[in-house]
Amino acid sequence: MERKSTETSVAVSVSLDGSGRSSVRTGVKFLDHMLTSLSFHSMVDIDVKASGDLQHHLVEDVAIVLGQALDRALGDRAGIRRFGHCIVPMDDALALAAVDLVKRPFSVVDLRLERVTVEDAPREDLEHIFPSLAESLRSTVHVKVLDGRNDHHKFEAAVKAFAMSFREAASPDPRRKKAQPSSKGRM
Repeated sequence: MERKSTETSVAVSVSLDGSGRSSVRTGVKFLDHMLTSLSFHSMVDIDVKASGDLQHHLVEDVAIVLGQALDRALGDRAGIRRFGHCIVPMDDALALAAVDLVKRPFSVVDLRLERVTVEDAPREDLEHIFPSLAESLRSTVHVKVLDGRNDHHKFEAAVKAFAMSFREAASPDPRRKKAQPSSKGRM
C-alpha cells in the first residue's frame, strides 16, 4: 500500500504468513523501534519506507497505511479466529489489548503516558497511532496500560499486547475452515 500527499510519502508491505521480519525507515527512531517490535511479536513481516514534512503527519500516515495494508492482507477474513487478546508485562509496565477483526472500526485507547515526549516522539503523536490503525484496519481495538512508571515501557508493552492480540485474531481457525467468523454469515 502507498500513500502520497503533499505532506508525506508512505509505502508499506506486509505478509501475514511471515516470520516477524521487518525493515522500517520512517526517520522517527522510536516509531521504527515500535514497528519492529510489532512485526516481531505479531509474526507479520512488515516493510515501511516513509518520509514527510512534519513528524505528526508522518506518524499518522504510517499508522493509516499500515492498517490499510493489514486490512487488504486479511481479505474477506474468512477462516480466521477474529478475536484476540493479550496482557503483556514489561518491567514496570502492564498493558492489555483486545482485537476484533470485525470490519467495523472502533477504538478505546488509554496509554497513561505522562511525559510530553517518549524518546524522539511526541506523546500526542503516539496517542494517535492506535485509533488511526483501528480505523484503517476496519477493526475494533482496545488498548489499555494498566500499570507502569516509564512511558517507554508503557507504550512498548501496549504495542506488544496489540501485536500478540492481532496475531491471535488473524490466525487461521482450523475448525472454521473458509467460513466467515460471524453468526451473521458475513463480516
